[in-house]
Amino acid sequence: MLRDMAGTIRFHFDFISPYGYFASLRIEALAQRHGRTVEWCPMLLGVSVLKVMGLKPLLDTPLKGDYIRHDVRRHARRDGVPLGRDLDAPVMNPLPTARALCWAKRHHPASQAALVHAIYAACWGEGRDLSTPQDLASLSVPGLAGEELAAAAAGEEAAQLLRDAVQASLAAGIFGSPTFEVDGELFWGVDRLGDLDDWLTSGGW
Repeated sequence: MLRDMAGTIRFHFDFISPYGYFASLRIEALAQRHGRTVEWCPMLLGVSVLKVMGLKPLLDTPLKGDYIRHDVRRHARRDGVPLGRDLDAPVMNPLPTARALCWAKRHHPASQAALVHAIYAACWGEGRDLSTPQDLASLSVPGLAGEELAAAAAGEEAAQLLRDAVQASLAAGIFGSPTFEVDGELFWGVDRLGDLDDWLTSGGW
């Protein structure tokens, strides 16, 4: 069935997800090829995977954890992507970064893509920990002052915006990072970028 080629790709991701990091570097070019725009949609794996699905984190899962450690490094090598974070380091608290993005989407929408890339570059490219709102003050994002971003991430407005975003993601059936939502369809995983490309090329099936 042919689909309307105009529209948005909703890119759902968690900043603690290395696969979300890899996909964030490719999704805009894919969208541009098909005349689409990208909506950056933060979600929380701690809610969808741990609370709703009742599963363990991937790295804590026997057999699968070792595979993921190998696969993430392999993926980074293939794409020539910097990977400065130790996969076995304590998991970063994703709340300040996700709250900051929700706030930026509301108040500085033109800067949201640059913010996503700055956060991912810091967390995964450089291995920095952004677990507190004040950690965000060091980010360099065009159109956003670091101290303003840090203050926003610590505020109740951003917290509520993230709660709303997480509930919306669950209502849409989002459980993993990254997930691409387009034309009423969900494609889960960075390895589904090829399927997403084919879907948009063919008009759907």
